[in-house]
Amino acid sequence: MFAVVRTGGKQYRVAEGDKIAVEKLAGEAGDSVTLGDVLLAGDGGDMADAAKVTVSAEIIAQAKSEKVTVFKKRRRHNYRRKNGHRQQMTLLRITAVGEGKKAPAKKAAAKKDETEAKAAPKKEAAEKKAPAKKPAEKKAAPKKEAAEKKPAAKKAAPKKVAATKKSADKK
Repeated sequence: MFAVVRTGGKQYRVAEGDKIAVEKLAGEAGDSVTLGDVLLAGDGGDMADAAKVTVSAEIIAQAKSEKVTVFKKRRRHNYRRKNGHRQQMTLLRITAVGEGKKAPAKKAAAKKDETEAKAAPKKEAAEKKAPAKKPAEKKAAPKKEAAEKKPAAKKAAPKKVAATKKSADKK
């Protein structure tokens, strides 16, 4: 059986056992991932209902794709810029393509439930041991009487400059 799935803005035709490189997905090597956005599914010439089909995959590795060189130049302006970029990607091995096969996702959910169940008794025990502390009552500090303010000193008015010789000559 094959399926066409969409992830990372791209579409991939996959079948069980295929290896594909997709845009980076959360997870570490060995984790199971369910690709939920199935666009088309079928077996040979027969088409199946894509809404009922799920695709399960296992993360092989987190890697970087090949380097892309970006070179910008403007003629006759002495402008040259050279940059490089390596896109993050995830290598996947398709483990199952079929209707309603969500077992790997349930295993991951079961592990989370177990860890939460272990952590919950510890939190409850910690809450029981530590008695609730009453907030200490703060006493109001005695109010200080405001010192009397003295009026600000008055600024002296600027002196007027006597007429200069040039202005006297013009008269």
